[in-house]
Amino acid sequence: MAKRPADMGVEYISLVMFAVTCGVLLLGFPVAFTLAGVSLLFAFGGAAFGVIDLSFFGAVPSRFVGVMTNEVLVAVPLFVFMGVMLERSRIAEQLLETMGLMFGRMRGGLGVSVIAVGAVLAASTGIVGATVVTMGLLSLPAMLKAGYDPKLATGAISASGTLGQVIPPSIVLVLLGDILQGANTQAQLAKGNFAPDPVSVVDLFAGAFIPGMVLVVLYMGWVFFKAVADPESCPALVDEGGRPDDMGKRVFSVLVPPTLLIVLVLGSILVGAATPTESAAVGAVGAMVLAAMRGQLTMDILRNVMRSTTQISCMVFVILLGASIFSLTFRAYGGDDLVHELLNAMPGGAFGAMLAIMALMFVMGFFLDFIEIIFVVVPIVGPILLGMGLDPVWFAVMIAINLQTSFLTPPFGFALFYLRGVAPASVTTMDIYRGVIPFVIIQLIGLCIVAYWTGLATWLPKQLFG
Repeated sequence: MAKRPADMGVEYISLVMFAVTCGVLLLGFPVAFTLAGVSLLFAFGGAAFGVIDLSFFGAVPSRFVGVMTNEVLVAVPLFVFMGVMLERSRIAEQLLETMGLMFGRMRGGLGVSVIAVGAVLAASTGIVGATVVTMGLLSLPAMLKAGYDPKLATGAISASGTLGQVIPPSIVLVLLGDILQGANTQAQLAKGNFAPDPVSVVDLFAGAFIPGMVLVVLYMGWVFFKAVADPESCPALVDEGGRPDDMGKRVFSVLVPPTLLIVLVLGSILVGAATPTESAAVGAVGAMVLAAMRGQLTMDILRNVMRSTTQISCMVFVILLGASIFSLTFRAYGGDDLVHELLNAMPGGAFGAMLAIMALMFVMGFFLDFIEIIFVVVPIVGPILLGMGLDPVWFAVMIAINLQTSFLTPPFGFALFYLRGVAPASVTTMDIYRGVIPFVIIQLIGLCIVAYWTGLATWLPKQLFG
């Protein structure tokens, strides 16, 4: 256990370390090495001046072993594999074509189809970048050809592509579940509760389901509003011969298999038939079966999927290990005590503290990836806020929606950069920025709805798991 600084003013060095880490990340240095490197520099500097000792590094091996032996985290590479495989098997393309044939002849129908397909992809992939790029390549040319306003088209694609942050099975929720489980235990032990109720990834999946559907309905409501208020912005598709004769067969063959996979993966988790890791394994195998049914399971595709899965998974886990060193150094300087004092001093009690943290995460989301924010911020503020009586499931859902909002907010939203990279030259960056603003407002409305009606996040877990 590291000794506390004799001079309480030294605690502010932890905030300096936090600011320096964010600044180095903005310069483009690798995240994991930045977290570990800056932390080590501050740790050795503090030891050289006698401010702290380095005994806290004795906890590093046990933390690393804990990460390697954590069965919940095994779900991360499996869900990544499932998502990348579904992305490469042309499921999104076929879904969009079929939904366009079903609803495209009504005003706003193609926009609603894009949001519906985005929600399906979110529930089957959970990878924001892949979903936005895929939807941009497939749906943006079709929407522009149909005469859609580029602003509405790019806004709908960007917003629906980020639903993977909230709609389970989401990698965000898997990582949050692992972190909040420890944070909630720490908070309850500090309050004298030595038998705290566990918080699991399954709870978060159940808690995020209804808020995710609320966002989908709000998105679709905006498209329908535009269809009435500004019909020229989202015209119906030109009917070039009507629907094919085998429409029913096509709908069945295209929509039913991915829907069954989603129900199998998510449903088995929610009813308690399987753990998230077991369901992720089923999802990975199911994605390969769907790819094989479409003739897309070749050695080249499998090799590319495995390579992408390895790269993404290594990034996640190396960042997690670097964040462990960061949090240990932060606590060695007494930063956790300082943050506790600052949050307790916020006007409005738990609500004011929660509002401050939500605002901080929202701003950080302009510059940093969600994985970095989760691993750096949540372990520090989680035990404090949960100790104030906040529900951990509701807290996790609020974080997920908040981070999704930051993905969309100009000028630094990651989803906007993803879409800009695949959008045609006729679509300007300002079209994308202006088009996403209504959806950002919708996101904030959704965040306020979940903040006010906490039951949207807590009702389903209580019904399923008591």
